[in-house]
Amino acid sequence: MCPLAACPAAEPKVVRLRPSCELSSLVSPTVLRVRGYRFYFFSREERRAHVHVQHASGEAKFWLDPAIELARNYGLSPSRLAAAQRLIREYEDEIRHAWKTHFRR
Repeated sequence: MCPLAACPAAEPKVVRLRPSCELSSLVSPTVLRVRGYRFYFFSREERRAHVHVQHASGEAKFWLDPAIELARNYGLSPSRLAAAQRLIREYEDEIRHAWKTHFRR
């Protein structure tokens, strides 16, 4: 059974966390899949709120606090980075809620 539950079937869809016993979903849960991007957390990283972004062309990490900003880029083009940052802003409330739920903060 899939450890993630999707919102109603409208695209783009926001994937919400749901408790699971599968290690992969506990260590790096996906919180959003939209327009070819996967947004996820690593459970054993620093305490400062952030989100990782994966795309076929590369990956990046964005800080959520104190403001949304690029922390590191691993191969995404400037246009892909800009698109990822726009999506983070668009889904900021859902991403922050998922962070607080997952890390219980």
